[in-house]
Amino acid sequence: MQIKKLNLYDCLRANKATAAWGLELRVPFLDKAFINTAMAIDPEHKMVKPDEGRIEKWVLRKAFDDEENPYLPKHILYRQKEQMSDGVGYNWNDTLKAHGAKQVTDQMMENAAKVFPDNTPTTKEGYYYRTIFERSFPKSAARLSVPWEPTVACCTPKALEWNPEWKNNLDPSGRAASGVHHSTYDNGSGNNNNGVAQPEITNNVPQVKVTNGTGNGTGVEIKA
Repeated sequence: MQIKKLNLYDCLRANKATAAWGLELRVPFLDKAFINTAMAIDPEHKMVKPDEGRIEKWVLRKAFDDEENPYLPKHILYRQKEQMSDGVGYNWNDTLKAHGAKQVTDQMMENAAKVFPDNTPTTKEGYYYRTIFERSFPKSAARLSVPWEPTVACCTPKALEWNPEWKNNLDPSGRAASGVHHSTYDNGSGNNNNGVAQPEITNNVPQVKVTNGTGNGTGVEIKA
């Protein structure tokens, strides 16, 4: 199901983000031969089995676990899978969320359905992003071209029906999936910045210095 929707979300977003800068993206994991191989693997081998030390994407990780000629350090090869939105750095994500909360009032959220009847934002962060989108693309044709459906941790709406807690959760982040992610919001460990310093927002532009994970700045400044 998710493969059939990649053109509406992940691939579309990646294609637009690179095409805007004159680049043509290639997605190696969508190679047909690779997909056929992956789909032919017994689903039992893809299951997470904590008692056996198996985490998500176990087969793929083992394929790159070469003791003699390692592709990646062990701590990277076997770290927990992150969504792109979380993998950029928890503090980056949390700071943008906090900034959105400052820009959008409770009263604005109460009237969100009247202001944005199509794909109504359900969080203050989402409302804030929507105002930016509407300023750049004010015509209804633009907003109707953006697909939307409820999700948590990149799951499908059907998967939300399996877990009542997820179904009632408005936050799409993987860290909102209680009992799954190591750094869920409810265990207080969501402030790990994954080696990315907390950004400062100036004139609605986030600015941050990349760190090496030990707190020592590299001096590389990123402006989004």
